[in-house]
Amino acid sequence: MKKSDFNYILPEALIAQQPLSERTASRLLTMNRDTGELHDKQFSDLLDFIASEDLLVFNDTRVIPARLFGTKTTGGKIEILIERILDEQHALAHIRASKSPKAGAKIQLDNGYFCEVEGRDGDLFKLYFENEKTLLEILAEIGHIPLPPYIERADNEDDLTRYQTVFGKQLGAVAAPTAGLHFDESMLEKIRAKGVQTAFVTLHVGSGTFQPVRVENLSEHVMHKEYFSVSQETVDAVQATKKRNGRVIAIGTTAVRALESASRSGTLQAGFGDTDLFILSGYEFKSVDAMLTNFHLPESTLLMLVAAFSRYDFVMTAYQHAIEQQYRFFSYGDAMWIYR
Repeated sequence: MKKSDFNYILPEALIAQQPLSERTASRLLTMNRDTGELHDKQFSDLLDFIASEDLLVFNDTRVIPARLFGTKTTGGKIEILIERILDEQHALAHIRASKSPKAGAKIQLDNGYFCEVEGRDGDLFKLYFENEKTLLEILAEIGHIPLPPYIERADNEDDLTRYQTVFGKQLGAVAAPTAGLHFDESMLEKIRAKGVQTAFVTLHVGSGTFQPVRVENLSEHVMHKEYFSVSQETVDAVQATKKRNGRVIAIGTTAVRALESASRSGTLQAGFGDTDLFILSGYEFKSVDAMLTNFHLPESTLLMLVAAFSRYDFVMTAYQHAIEQQYRFFSYGDAMWIYR
């Protein structure tokens, strides 16, 4: 398949710029992955589609306030987006400036903090933060929530909580696992009350999730790497679910990528590391049986993953239906439930 096969025309008005007042107030488009049958529901109706023998797998990553603003010694303004924290003082980052800084350049940040450019690692800059506080402490003090580029406004106080899942614990993501944003504590309690099991994986979503695919021939695309971790506890929960003929339900494409990355040997195994798994049509899913996901950007690797999970024509028809019914798209948008 080609990149252009995954293009669709989205009215700008359907790109959600703000979260709804309640996490669970979103709409839910359901799609049978075998037949393509569609139904318009509310997110709370998800409870009707899951059973006590099922397992919901959530991504427990937590978004860091990864965007920093500063000035070069020449006075030029600079914007930093932390991509990955290496240790308490070092990070890899994207830098936006009128002229890229060179190794040795110092950048003045808010509240008297500064960092130094140590060099390059491909498209990223390696930064050294020589301050009394750790990098995470500095980010917590002066960092901004790195809203996606299609949200055309500055971050605000609400984003500190709403661009986080209520169950996120592992700091390291620069983008939210958006399917998880629909759950509040009340919804999670209803899931537990129904006897449905839950488990967690970690995948630190990187900014590469928003990078466009630049080649028409998808076999030439180089997938960005993201850190993931799957515990033995989660492996055991998945195996127990399979034995009782329940479904492993991934909450979001990031949970899918974590589970399938840990299943590359053919069976799910505990482990951690970087994954560059690129899932396209024809991929044989080894662990995931159903998926909750948001609506994704045209020509994105996430849309390609969703199309691989069902049938390409079913998914593209579902997206056209969502546009016609004026669903809200992307990070703060509505959800899609794909099952068999």
